[in-house]
Amino acid sequence: MKKVFALITVIALALTLVACGNNTTTTLTEEGKVLNIRVWNTEFKDRFRAYYPGYLETKSNGDDLLDDGTIVKWIEVANDNNGYQNALDAALQNQSKAAADNKIDIFLIEADYAKKYANDKYALDVIEDLMIPEYSLSQQYQYTKDIVTDEDGAIRGVSWQATPGLFAYRADIAREVLGTDDPELVQAELDTWAKFDAVAADMKAENYLMLSGFDDAYRTFSNNTSAPWVDEDGKVVVDQQILNWIKQTKTYANNGYNHGSKLWDSQWQADQGPTGNVFGFFYSTWGINFTLLGNSLADANAPKEVGNGLFGEWRVVQGPASYYWGGTWIVGAKGTDNPTLVRDVMLKLTANEKIMKQVTLDVEDYTNNQNAMDEIANDPNYGSAFLGGQNHVELFNASAANIDMSNISPYDQGLNEAIQTAFRDYFLGESTFAQAWDAFKTLVSTKYPELTFPAMPAEPTIN
Repeated sequence: MKKVFALITVIALALTLVACGNNTTTTLTEEGKVLNIRVWNTEFKDRFRAYYPGYLETKSNGDDLLDDGTIVKWIEVANDNNGYQNALDAALQNQSKAAADNKIDIFLIEADYAKKYANDKYALDVIEDLMIPEYSLSQQYQYTKDIVTDEDGAIRGVSWQATPGLFAYRADIAREVLGTDDPELVQAELDTWAKFDAVAADMKAENYLMLSGFDDAYRTFSNNTSAPWVDEDGKVVVDQQILNWIKQTKTYANNGYNHGSKLWDSQWQADQGPTGNVFGFFYSTWGINFTLLGNSLADANAPKEVGNGLFGEWRVVQGPASYYWGGTWIVGAKGTDNPTLVRDVMLKLTANEKIMKQVTLDVEDYTNNQNAMDEIANDPNYGSAFLGGQNHVELFNASAANIDMSNISPYDQGLNEAIQTAFRDYFLGESTFAQAWDAFKTLVSTKYPELTFPAMPAEPTIN
């Protein structure tokens, strides 16, 4: 069946390319007229509407109309507590029985669960099935291809972004407490965890908080582990980096160095705005433009310019460790009746250098094209007004080379969420370390009953 599907795809693509030319979005093939895309937020929808050449308009019901008459339907389910995965699993199980207009054509995946879906069971082979030539992906960062490459070497998805992480800090607070807001000098104060902790004490002395919540530094530790969350025997591995995060977070909570907020909650968002007193936030590429900028404004409806809240008062540095956070991959669903359109979306929105560069220039995301990012990183005239004129792409460019996703596992989202949830009461002083460990085991066992656990690790010594 795979060979038959591949042959049909080849014929369809050949007819399209011969009849219409490589750059068109119109197709003469007998494909579906509804493109169903599953997402967990509006980020890709926004990119699609702004940069896909075939986009025509958004209808009153929220569907998009393409220039060839195709309707794009967006099925959005929040990522929290595996909600997106659960809904996607149910839809994929029904894929073979679904009517043509209801079949999943494209679904998105994150790094935390890429390995679960990037395989022959769910995803089309980008090279063999969708006939995207490898040279078209040559400028994409290798790790973005490795993470969606299955055990047989087939690439099962593509991404429009790379997601190296940095530490974003308030320039006004830096000037007051550190005596400078210069990124090079601030980085020298934060380039190790010991220095980072010392600055946290300095911030507290001046009535500022180093971080907002218990989860803020988590990815900086969890993305530097020495082994996957789960070993080959199905046993959970609690890496020393996870214990280091627990130790630091408990110390910060005890010493009043953070607010005790949760990622995405109202306190966390307010801490990024003009009424906040938090020095900085760990953010990867998408976070700077997609979250921090919006939260920093005093008036979301006013122009994004200096004078509106904290616009212009943020800077970024590498911080104490290289890390990455997130990333989104576009996957062509097996069983789609729109392979030509899926192919075109992938090519235009992840492999077109001109479009990739424009996305970065427009919204300051870090896109998945090394040539385009090198050009911007080396442009002496480029700077982010939001970041006070700083060329953050140059920093992201240096950090991207250090991304290593060799230790990811299919269980990452569930385990990352569980450890943060289970230890919250411990950080608040409302449970013991042993009780937090038991809560972690319960959460994981409920979600992944097939996993086993090591003995409880020793409680870190809290400073």
